[in-house]
Amino acid sequence: MSNESEATGDLSCEIDRDFIATLEIRRPPANFFDHALIRQLADTLERLDSDDRCRVAILCSEGKHFCAGADFGGEGTRTTEKGASAGERPAEGHLYDEAVRLFATKTPVVAAVQGAAIGGGLGLALFADFRVATPESRFSANFARLGFHQGFGLSVTLPDVVGIQATMDLLYTGRRVPGEEAFAMGLCDRLVPADRLRQEARAWAVEIATSAPLAIRSIRETLRGDLAERIRVATDHEKIEQERLQATDDFREGVRAMGERRRPEFKGR
Repeated sequence: MSNESEATGDLSCEIDRDFIATLEIRRPPANFFDHALIRQLADTLERLDSDDRCRVAILCSEGKHFCAGADFGGEGTRTTEKGASAGERPAEGHLYDEAVRLFATKTPVVAAVQGAAIGGGLGLALFADFRVATPESRFSANFARLGFHQGFGLSVTLPDVVGIQATMDLLYTGRRVPGEEAFAMGLCDRLVPADRLRQEARAWAVEIATSAPLAIRSIRETLRGDLAERIRVATDHEKIEQERLQATDDFREGVRAMGERRRPEFKGR
């Protein structure tokens, strides 16, 4: 079986002879996401679920960083991570509807996290079953430093992975967690030198792919249980809180301060 590849928008997919699909986000350097990209990712993974050539997927990104989440400082100042400006609601629905689709897919995913996984980018990394990172990787749930509420299901996935106390620390402070600390707290599962990141992610994926695929899918469904439904409930609440907070002076100050690379001066209003 030879390698087969395809590219849709800013996402490429290559399936190799070892039953591994490599999904690469191609929006360097920060690899910001929007509604269209998350929809492409969900569409691709749903196709892979019914493709006998694929048993495991690797999620990675081109360039320096894994994913910096939504582009708050970009055109239109995208706010609720839905790929539209504040007050706009795209006809195709909310970005988080696509996130729920991601969590409902059936193929195991290993994420190769280089550089930054920030905000919604951290949420995307936590969608994966496993995360391989490097000492230079950094993870941050920086929402409070923007005057904002967490999203992308982090209300569920972050405490599931690191526990409620560490979750409160990360969300309240918005601090950056370097790779070694992330590994110690369980935010990533394996820590490797940067020049071996994809090699190690692939080796892990190949090891999984050698197991019986029907058994792996059955085990995964048992362990994840109602995760997709929990994500749906969580993102419904996250949307409400994000849309409420985006109307505040603190949120506008947080976005301005980020763009100006200075410490925000929040007023609590």
